[in-house]
Amino acid sequence: MSSHRPQGLWLISLAAFSSMASMRVCDPMLVALSTEFGVSVGEASRVVSAFAVAYGCLQLFYGPLGDRIGKLRVINGAVLACAVFSALTAVASDFHWLVVSRALMGASAAGIIPLCMAWLGDQVSYERRQETLAQLMSATVTGMMAGQWFGGWAAESLGWRSAFVVLSCMFATACALLFVRLAPLRRAALVAAEGSYWQQALSGLALLRVPRVRWVLTVTGIEGALAFGTLAFVPSQLVQHFGLSASWAGALMALYGIGGLAYSQLARRWLGWFGERGLARLGSSLVGLGLLLLAWTHHVAFAALGCLCAGLGFYMLHNTLQTQATQMAPHARGSAVTLFACLLFFGQSTGVLLTAQTVDKGGLDWAYTACALGVVVLGRVIARRVNAKVV
Repeated sequence: MSSHRPQGLWLISLAAFSSMASMRVCDPMLVALSTEFGVSVGEASRVVSAFAVAYGCLQLFYGPLGDRIGKLRVINGAVLACAVFSALTAVASDFHWLVVSRALMGASAAGIIPLCMAWLGDQVSYERRQETLAQLMSATVTGMMAGQWFGGWAAESLGWRSAFVVLSCMFATACALLFVRLAPLRRAALVAAEGSYWQQALSGLALLRVPRVRWVLTVTGIEGALAFGTLAFVPSQLVQHFGLSASWAGALMALYGIGGLAYSQLARRWLGWFGERGLARLGSSLVGLGLLLLAWTHHVAFAALGCLCAGLGFYMLHNTLQTQATQMAPHARGSAVTLFACLLFFGQSTGVLLTAQTVDKGGLDWAYTACALGVVVLGRVIARRVNAKVV
């Protein structure tokens, strides 16, 4: 395990960038999709929740597989599958097929970011891990920003299908580079596996017996519902509540990512100033402030500030939990981190489904308020436990 920057970080960061872009590309398209397919905005959000549910479910498959055959091999295969299913999404003929193809994209993307995190956990010492994960986070945040902006711009300028053509090309490029450049690392990482795949999968689920694991997974699921589940509706809120175009809404959402980038670039300094407990408290407070600004203000400047605060705060809080996840079961890190991601995206999909019930009834402002209060309380709970001894 090294204390230096691992070889291949930029390549797995490229894969993570593409994965996050594909995850968030539909957010600013919801209004356009509702118009084209004759469904409500709440119903159109199924393209987001389908991706999230499939993403969450398949974590349980990829974690043991990565531990068994090598994390880089699984990442490479998942990137290839994303290229194929992105192309299929671009030619979806009706809304039902669009939802199915998005679910297939989510099922494939599930093997990328969580196993990238687990691989870094194998390569980097705990003392340098939050800083290194923050570098990976730079790629995921930039991917989120690019996906949200390009999704809105493509929906208005080229047609929403063009966004998935571009995504397919990005995944294909990442797949080729990973296959060629990381071949020595893939061979070095191959180890003899003990027992069958299903034995390893069951041993991964046995991690749920560990109290520390259960605690991390529980707060992660709640975080996903409160902070991440509301994210899908921010572009719609900017369009309907603030009167912005889809492309401008996507551009303004980039401020959420800029907040995340600000944290990732200064993670070491922030950690030194506040410690993990302070980051949990401050991060949750900023998320709450951002959601309240989006809910109850009517000026675009306050909406911009809300996006920036929510982004900075979310990544302060979430990266603290990510670091805990990489260390909660070092002997089965692939399974542990994918369980973490599974609970995050089950939480996100639950949050999206619950928030969707309020969108068509005009209650989104109150939903944001409830989530703001909930995430502040959650941050305090995390701060009390985050420095507990890891197992």
